[in-house]
Amino acid sequence: MSEPREPLRRIVVAGSGQVALLTAIALRRALPATEVVLLAVAPQGPAFADFAATSLAFTASLHDRLGIDEERMIATAAASHRLSTRYFGWSSQDQRGLFAHGGWNGRAMRARFGRDWGGGPNIEGGERPAGSLAEVLTDVGRFALPPADRETPLSLIEYALRWNPPAYRALLVEHAGQLGIGHVQAPIETIERDGAGGIRGLNIQGLGWLEADLFVDCSGPAALLASALPDFATIDWSASLPTRRVFIAAAGEPMIALEDRITLLEEGWLIEQAGRDGLLTILGVGERTSDQAAIAALGTNPIAVMPVSPGRVAEPWQGNVIAIGDSSAQFEPLANLNLDLAHRQLDLLLEMLPGRGIEPLERAEYNRRAGLMMDTTRDLLAFHYATPRARRVFGEVEVPEAVQIALDQFVRRGRMPFHEESALLREEEMDLLGALGFERRMSPQEGSPDPGGVEAAQAEFATLANRALEAAPPYAEWIAAVTQPS
Repeated sequence: MSEPREPLRRIVVAGSGQVALLTAIALRRALPATEVVLLAVAPQGPAFADFAATSLAFTASLHDRLGIDEERMIATAAASHRLSTRYFGWSSQDQRGLFAHGGWNGRAMRARFGRDWGGGPNIEGGERPAGSLAEVLTDVGRFALPPADRETPLSLIEYALRWNPPAYRALLVEHAGQLGIGHVQAPIETIERDGAGGIRGLNIQGLGWLEADLFVDCSGPAALLASALPDFATIDWSASLPTRRVFIAAAGEPMIALEDRITLLEEGWLIEQAGRDGLLTILGVGERTSDQAAIAALGTNPIAVMPVSPGRVAEPWQGNVIAIGDSSAQFEPLANLNLDLAHRQLDLLLEMLPGRGIEPLERAEYNRRAGLMMDTTRDLLAFHYATPRARRVFGEVEVPEAVQIALDQFVRRGRMPFHEESALLREEEMDLLGALGFERRMSPQEGSPDPGGVEAAQAEFATLANRALEAAPPYAEWIAAVTQPS
């Protein structure tokens, strides 16, 4: 008979940003008998995950699992919803496309007309119709959270959240306090290794010795704990990801919108992220663009200029130390992937929580899957730089083999290979490639010439879209109503 493993007695989470706080909350909820201590060391360097004001749709479901109330976020952290992202100028200067969370809705998007009616970047004879419920609602600015007591077409829509980062962090601090998570705020004087590839304990300035069975490094790009280990190594991504500096503008006027925008300029890419507390504008440039040209493209003097040295750790779990978020991978804040990666790594940690005695096989499996998460994130970014116009703006880059295969399959066969641990569904990946301007051929499954099936699928989607529009009020009115003092 197998014996139950001895549970972890104490976990130390190093970091003071939103990644560390949510990690501590998640571990405390998963292991109520284990002491969880937050060692609040400030992130150093370009901690894009820790300071992110948004993520992908996965974060909303993770919040729900961890008891982070969405209505509270709307009320106290200026939260709002994003259904889609519009892309401008990636394949050519006048090209535009739309990426919708959740991919395509219903049988219609898999029928032959899916390419011409809503699945591709170009159509004959005019404007491309909407290809998903998210796009239908984005185009008219209508949305509301679906009712909890019944199913409506709004229940089919996946969405991402935006928020005010300081207010969101304050909400997490309050939640951590309610769960009884310990808090230590002092510099680390020394890190003592355990002789088995991990850490025995930390000497904390003015407080003395702090030991734990498991250390989770959420300290930012410096990776204060992970980088102190003897086998710490990194993998360079700079050949595939050419962004080298990120310019961040002060928040503009408040904007209520269901979409964000990513435009490729001659100087680099420009993100315009709507928010109830102000429009956030971020510019990413390569080595060719001067500071003067970047500031002109941003339209104002930046409040911060962040260097980017893209890459990841070779093994995020070494000994009894696990690196998450900015401690494990650094890359530009394009396509809202920084915090999404951290949250998916956290979800994997919850799935594979060790006992006090850590098994090498489970550590190896975590490293395999977390490595795939990081590499597929790099690949999603690399899709952007593989577009014809991005190659002119940033120069030729090294296209990862997985990206070459995916683009070949998409363009020649209208399909996408399966990617384990990807941030996006296959339908979402195809939607992203279409938004970037890659032209997709029909797959054999879409090649049926049956006009009756095409018309039935089209009618099915039109009916669903009309029901969604009837269920969704104007989004600005709904936000104003739910944030009114009761």
